[in-house]
Amino acid sequence: MKRIMKSAFLACAAITLLASCEKKQEAQLTTSGLDPVKFESTIDGKQTALYTLKNKSGMEVCITNLGGRVVSLMVPDRDGKLTDVVLGYDNVAQYADREGSPSDYGASIGRYANRISKHSFTIGEETYELVPNDGDNCLHGGPTGWQYQVYDAEQVDDQTLKLTIVSPDGDNGFPGEVTAVTTYKLTDDNTLDITWEATTTKETVINQTNHCYFNLNGRFDAVGTNMELMVNADNFTPSDVNYIPTGEILPVEGTPFDFRTPKALAEVVNDTTFDQIKNATGVDHNFCLNTYKDGKGDDTQVCASLYSPETGILLEVFTNEPGIQVYTGNFQGVGRDKDIVRKHGLKYPKHVSVCLESQKYPDTPNHPEWPSASLKPGKTYQSHCAYKFSVK
Repeated sequence: MKRIMKSAFLACAAITLLASCEKKQEAQLTTSGLDPVKFESTIDGKQTALYTLKNKSGMEVCITNLGGRVVSLMVPDRDGKLTDVVLGYDNVAQYADREGSPSDYGASIGRYANRISKHSFTIGEETYELVPNDGDNCLHGGPTGWQYQVYDAEQVDDQTLKLTIVSPDGDNGFPGEVTAVTTYKLTDDNTLDITWEATTTKETVINQTNHCYFNLNGRFDAVGTNMELMVNADNFTPSDVNYIPTGEILPVEGTPFDFRTPKALAEVVNDTTFDQIKNATGVDHNFCLNTYKDGKGDDTQVCASLYSPETGILLEVFTNEPGIQVYTGNFQGVGRDKDIVRKHGLKYPKHVSVCLESQKYPDTPNHPEWPSASLKPGKTYQSHCAYKFSVK
């Protein structure tokens, strides 16, 4: 009888321990359902991890120090339900795989966001040849841009993450050793506030941005063209078939790019009567913000907004930069991309999301007449972008 009771006791203890472990494992998941263990790795000799920011209203942002990427962003919808509104992967291995699952999802892009024509530019008398990774052009800092590098991370508090990277002189062809700091702060008014600062040992160019792919519907397996976009811009920079600016600055008035009052993306992305949309199979263009005047950007004014009539979630964007790149996910669900599995086991269709990237204009180093991207020794590059969420 004692043996039976002892066996029964041990069995109950084992079941209790197992249940406890399962609860513990479940409790370790983020609100968005991410397993932090899947983000623990060693890449290029540096440790990666997942960092979680939360505010008083329950909003959650998860970020990995590989590329300074926002992995999930949970915001309340009109019913108070927390909804993930950014695309991405649920593990660090896919983010690191530049061949099998290339992406810029949620990244802190550097050194130079967007494209530099013919992978070269000139400072003074010296021409710098960059490493091309987009045909003959250099895109988002080259093939080993900062989105694929491991930042040093410091979680300052529950709502602030500081990420630092030191980019050596000659990194992808760019001059100067650059020390860059990205700071993510989640405020209590449901704003993800991002600041970038950088210094250099030699004159260089720098243009950082965040590359979140937003779907405010919270449904990543369906197109997001019902979302309504507003861009506070009277002008845009048209591009050629290789997405390089022609050098012109044209008015949006009378074109499908007139987003000065909100309109559904469905009205725009398939309008092949407009060459700029036909060439890009959607929107992939820089808009010249009205909030930038006399060499200074007003980051207290809304420069762009995105709204989902499904969830009631409204995103407002603020920046001190002269431009914003609007990208409507034209390469999602195309070619081999349609077979790649992402977060929640989903495959993404074309036009599932919208990127709103604050920036200097594309190819600015080759257009001295545009707001400068130059950074000199002794000076500090400072850029600011805030994504504020609410419901209406």
